[in-house]
Amino acid sequence: MTYQEIRKNEEVLAYIRKGNADLGVLGFTDHSEAHTTLVAERAAFILDKFGYSEHDKELARIAGFMHDIGNVINRKNHAEYGGILANDILKNTNMTLDDRVTIVSAISNHDESTGGAKDAISAALIIADKTDVRRNRVRTVDKAKFDIHDRVNYAVTDTKLKINLEKKVISLNLQIDESICTMYEYFDIFLNRMIMCRGAAEILGAKFKLLANGSKVL
Repeated sequence: MTYQEIRKNEEVLAYIRKGNADLGVLGFTDHSEAHTTLVAERAAFILDKFGYSEHDKELARIAGFMHDIGNVINRKNHAEYGGILANDILKNTNMTLDDRVTIVSAISNHDESTGGAKDAISAALIIADKTDVRRNRVRTVDKAKFDIHDRVNYAVTDTKLKINLEKKVISLNLQIDESICTMYEYFDIFLNRMIMCRGAAEILGAKFKLLANGSKVL
């Protein structure tokens, strides 16, 4: 089972699309294939920078693309639901048991409310997921209807994830329009996620830093 095959898997796509549609009704930002593809590719990019094997990068891509399928059941505990669904799908493929368990574990531990990085695959997935902060994740075009999650994402005008191998630092650099969202609002929503990224970076032997408008904040 490859990443390219997972991207075309009808069951996986159905879960992603229905889960994203359900979250839209509840007012959540975009969790579509645009998000899962970005997470998959970014997770592999992180592992590549730290010298991990192509096999590990492939596992990270698969986990990244599948990580939000649990939203089809419920947003609460979606990570754990996603792990169960992923196991059910992957056990009917030619994937080895060890690889399947690694992916299931990564998916099940990617939410900050109950999870945390346990290995390189889960660490890369967490960092890739939590650093996907961008304006076009906001669904509504009516700013008067923005909730705090909409404002926080819409306020981010530029995002860059940088990896300094010499200093072993992963940094998320954000430009935030403070006329849309205050720094307090940003950290009210994202602080726990950024702390989770710090723990994930440690698994990779690195430090995680957050810079907002040029100033270090974490």
